[in-house]
Amino acid sequence: MRLDKRVADQFGLSRRGADRAVRGGQIDVAGQTCFDPAREVGAEAELTHSPGRPRPETKARRIKVMYEDHHVLIVDKPAGLLTQPTPDRERDTLLERAGRYLAQTRGLATPYVGFVHRIDKQTSGVILLVCTPKALRPFQTLFRTHAIERSYLAVVEGIVKPARGMIDLPLVADRGDGRRGATRGEDAGVPAVTHYEVLEHFGTRASLLNCRLETGRTHQIRIHLAEIDHPVVGDPVYGPKGRLRFPVPFPRQALHAQALGFIHPMSAQALRIEAPLPADLKDLIAGLRERFGSNR
Repeated sequence: MRLDKRVADQFGLSRRGADRAVRGGQIDVAGQTCFDPAREVGAEAELTHSPGRPRPETKARRIKVMYEDHHVLIVDKPAGLLTQPTPDRERDTLLERAGRYLAQTRGLATPYVGFVHRIDKQTSGVILLVCTPKALRPFQTLFRTHAIERSYLAVVEGIVKPARGMIDLPLVADRGDGRRGATRGEDAGVPAVTHYEVLEHFGTRASLLNCRLETGRTHQIRIHLAEIDHPVVGDPVYGPKGRLRFPVPFPRQALHAQALGFIHPMSAQALRIEAPLPADLKDLIAGLRERFGSNR
């Protein structure tokens, strides 16, 4: 018997209602969600109907809130999500998700969402948004004066030496090929400083770094690490041309915004918010350990 007919008969739904329930991810067959109304199921198959379960696309478009108060919202952004729309006017962005979250939780018809920093689309991790116009300038000042801890985890190619260091290279908007880059020329570019510490080596093929931003320029960590010949694994832009393909494929740059630490300018509260490693980076690190070994 077709699944939608079984659902209609067993749960007292119309065929149209049963079809919507299946396609909406509300029907489990033997404990597994099934989205195909035409699937043939036997009379002995155990069905479960969960009408309150959110649709998969709705669940996927939620945000993971790590801290919030009246003035700020700090979330764990997944890789692949834009912070805000580009000129192409993408509909699913962090801006849209945060606005929808605030509308639902605070009952606001037109919630205010302001950005004081950004992380790349393919970078995961912690990002701060302001929820009131009053908070915008104080938090902009916090970031502009670098009175905030911003630390990242990065998996990079090769063995980074020394184990601790500072990369002090100004950045330019166009390095000569239309892309951002670093410059060693005097009085050129904007100051950019990245501090790093090696957390782990994977044989001779890769290193896990903690990177702390002293300044916060666009693509700063990715550019700086590429400039010292240790590009971020999976970085499609700043890796050197002609470099051998990294032996463990990774579909994005292996960069994660791990933590924000600051004194809240509105409440004077000391905060440090840390985002856990996402599953794909955990898997990458586990794969590197298994294939090349680990030296921590």
